This record gives sequence, structure tokens and C-alpha cells, in this order.
Amino acid sequence: MEYRILTPDSYDDLIALWKKAGLSFRPNGRDRRERVEQEMTDPHCRFIGLFDLDRLIGVVIANYTFRRAWIERLAVDPDYRGQGLAGKLIAEAESFLNDQGALVISALIEDTNDRSIRAFTKAGYAVMDEIKYFSKRPFPDA
Repeated sequence: MEYRILTPDSYDDLIALWKKAGLSFRPNGRDRRERVEQEMTDPHCRFIGLFDLDRLIGVVIANYTFRRAWIERLAVDPDYRGQGLAGKLIAEAESFLNDQGALVISALIEDTNDRSIRAFTKAGYAVMDEIKYFSKRPFPDA
């Protein structure tokens, strides 16, 4: 298995993995091809793929905004779960974010996503129950 930085050519494989892994997908909003491809070329954002030969089996997005670093959209192919790959993807994202100068690394996880909650807890992340997440969207699928 090896890590590779995903490029715009990886978009279809990325979306297929997110769907297979059960992640939500917003094709008319933030996950539309043009937007994802733009993010993939941003030097402060890295789409990290984990491959078994040529098969994309895991992915994580590491995004640094100079104020805070985010780990997003962690997904592992269900056929490869239970091997510690989520933790390894988190560590790869952390390495990139630390190299960017991040002091605080955060992740937002839906409370029903037990797998991600366990992976981030095992990686040393603390749940901040006192924080409420707010968002403002120009349209529901954003």
C-alpha cells in the first residue's frame, strides 16, 4: 500500500470511494467536480489517497487555513476496514498540516459516525462538547 496525493484526474475514484464508504456526497455543492478540482490544486489543501496497487482504498483531506487546520472526509473502503488504515490516514494528514505550521488540528464528525469517532479518539483527539457547530449555506446542498 502507498500514499499518493490525489489530483483532478482522481475525482471519479474519490467520489466512488466516498459513496462506497457511506459518506454523504453533495454533487451540486461543495463536492461538485469543479470545486473539488480547485481545492486539489490549492497548496494548503491536500487530498491524500491510500492505494492498494492502483485501487484507491482510503482518503483524507487535510486543509490549512492559517488559523486552524482541518482533517476532513476520512474514508476507508469497507473491504479494508479493521486494519488501522484510518489512523494511518489521520497521521499522514497531521504530518502535512504540521509541516504547514498548524498548531491546532480539528475534525468535525457527525455523531452517528462511530468509526470516525473511534479513529480520532484513538489518534488522541478530544471531543469538545462545549462547542456548537454553526453553518450558513447559500443553498441546502452547499
